[in-house]
Amino acid sequence: MASIYTVTQVNRYISQMFQQDFMLNNISVKGEISNCKYHNSGHIYFSLKDDGGVVSAVMFAGNRHNGLKFQLEEGQKVVVLGNVGVYEKDGKYQLYAKQIILEGTGLLYQRFEQLKKKLEEMGLFDSMYKKPIPAFATRIGVCTAKTGAAIQDIIHISARRNPFVQLYLYPCLVQGEGAAPDIVNAIRALDRMGLDIIIVGRGGGSIEDLWAFNEEIVAKAVFDCNTPVISAVGHETDWTITDFVADKRAATPSAAAELAVFDYYDFVEKQDHYKKVLASYMLRKTSACRSKIETYEAKIQRYNPKNQLTNKKIYLQDLSTRISEIFYNMMRDKKHRLEMYAEKLNGMSPLNRISKGFAYVSYKDGKPLNSVRQVSEEEKIFLRLRDGTITAQITDICEEQK
Repeated sequence: MASIYTVTQVNRYISQMFQQDFMLNNISVKGEISNCKYHNSGHIYFSLKDDGGVVSAVMFAGNRHNGLKFQLEEGQKVVVLGNVGVYEKDGKYQLYAKQIILEGTGLLYQRFEQLKKKLEEMGLFDSMYKKPIPAFATRIGVCTAKTGAAIQDIIHISARRNPFVQLYLYPCLVQGEGAAPDIVNAIRALDRMGLDIIIVGRGGGSIEDLWAFNEEIVAKAVFDCNTPVISAVGHETDWTITDFVADKRAATPSAAAELAVFDYYDFVEKQDHYKKVLASYMLRKTSACRSKIETYEAKIQRYNPKNQLTNKKIYLQDLSTRISEIFYNMMRDKKHRLEMYAEKLNGMSPLNRISKGFAYVSYKDGKPLNSVRQVSEEEKIFLRLRDGTITAQITDICEEQK
């Protein structure tokens, strides 16, 4: 008896077969949109049909940002890029869309992806070849149509940001037959002028309108350019091969002008600010240096031998004055004390007593005579008076009785 399988096993087996099929995992399907529904979750459910059949399809919310550039509507002719898989729960297969483009652009998109891959493998997109955009460019070349909105936007923004910047327009075709060679000639001509920057671009449009900037000859002309190139093709969501090769990509021509032309008035304002900051710094630095110099000068003056001698001389004079005052005061005290002692001695002096009527009695040898018992009759004694000496002879001795 043959093996029996569950419905789940069968659906899973079919799902695995779809997953292993290389073609079904990377497929592009064209058809007409029908039964289109935008779900609250962000997913888009729709059917893709042609005269012979219908296939269910879904684009999940995570793929919408990069995979869908327009509003999906009933009846649109589109090319859906994605994979075919089986929804195991109900056993139905459906197309899982990763990218949806309008049918007319499908072939161009395929060419775009092929050229992009080729040039990327050749290294034309490598960051090591990107030249820096000068911060203060004054001579800027513009490669675009002379009557388009792109050049008007660039002129307007350039005049507003910096009236001293010179713009050099090399007018060229930016779409249609012959546009790519014309753009290449413009890039090479501007490159020979030795400018600071070259802006290559145009305004927005469909992929067909922008296709000249997806040509390989334009990409190689940009890569070979010695002058830094800013690519400004289309709107913010538009990407071209030129954007990947250029040294800098701008979302729009206006944005390119903002990148290339530095704001002169902001530059002057910053310059004035830096001048004030520098002046303030120099003033503080000068003041600090002057203070140091004054300190060093004071130290030099203090340690100068001449000033040291002067200071020592002043100190010596002051010391001499102090010694003189001390010596004078000491001598005055000594003199005063001497006068006191002299007064006392004078009061005790025999001469002072003699001058008051007393006499100094002594022997011939000058020894004082202070008792009658020391002499005998007929002996000579000497009487010292105020104005001379008297020699006397003793004739009588009378001793007082106690």
